Amino acid sequence: MLDLLRVIPAFALTALLLAVVPGQGVAMVLRQSLIGGPRAAFYSVLGNASGLIVWGSLSGIGLSAIFAKSHLAFSILKYAGVAFLVGLAVQTLLQLKKEFGKFDFTGKAKTTFTSAYRLGLLTNLTNVKAAVFAVAFIPQFVPKHFSLGWGIFLLSLVQASVSTIWYGSLIKAVDKASVFLARPRVRRSLTALSAAGILVLALGLLFTSPR
Repeated sequence: MLDLLRVIPAFALTALLLAVVPGQGVAMVLRQSLIGGPRAAFYSVLGNASGLIVWGSLSGIGLSAIFAKSHLAFSILKYAGVAFLVGLAVQTLLQLKKEFGKFDFTGKAKTTFTSAYRLGLLTNLTNVKAAVFAVAFIPQFVPKHFSLGWGIFLLSLVQASVSTIWYGSLIKAVDKASVFLARPRVRRSLTALSAAGILVLALGLLFTSPR
């Protein structure tokens, strides 16, 4: 157990760098913060963290290795992610039909806990990079004489915690900027940029190749 504790700082830093890099998770959190408010965004962050634990658990029992080695399985996961992101972008664009994009900066979430949590969970479960990280990178941090399965699972809990802390900080930053973001023109611009950003992520995922 001491061997595993020694690698946690290095792993936590790696997990933080992964969370900071713009991707599906960041786009989802920003969109939820702007449209639903900080509470809805945090519910989605909890769903995202749960997704990390799911991938870690699957990797621990060897199931997610199928996605890394099977082109068909990889493609199914990839296209599911693309479809999910495109649908999310379209939903965001539809907000432009409403006055000012209908952003809510009062802290009152427009979505329920279940729907916001599900959004975060699905965002992570359809994230190919999250699957590859669980299969290819987490096992490398597990000490040689420590149970690989339990090591991967425990480190996935660390990753989920680091991710939650980072996204929580991001939500607070967005909330503090609410006065500026509340301007009608800024709202509509951010709505459009959010949708465009999600579409870019979808295109990037579409051209991702198996590793």
